[in-house]
Amino acid sequence: MAKVIEKFFIASIFMWAIPIAILYAFNNNLFPGAADMSPYSLTLLSGFLAVISVNIVIAFYIYFAMKEPSDKHEPDPKFVSEAEASVKHLVPDQTHESSSASKKDE
Repeated sequence: MAKVIEKFFIASIFMWAIPIAILYAFNNNLFPGAADMSPYSLTLLSGFLAVISVNIVIAFYIYFAMKEPSDKHEPDPKFVSEAEASVKHLVPDQTHESSSASKKDE
């Protein structure tokens, strides 16, 4: 469980830090050619790249989550027995209600 939280925390930090770094770099002319761009183009390109970077981080997070080994999880037997009893208890009531409703329609 700790590894899952660790991966989520790292992905969250990257989803916050990378777009801020991209916006900062474009606004302070750290990328070559950024100084020659109009303010409109600079804002548009930096925003587009920031959004793309977040999507890339999300894609990597999903990829690593899918690579995790999935152990067979067994449900709690008490919960399963209670759920089955609950379903069995509801089934006769639902059929009775639907048959009475169909009689009313006739």
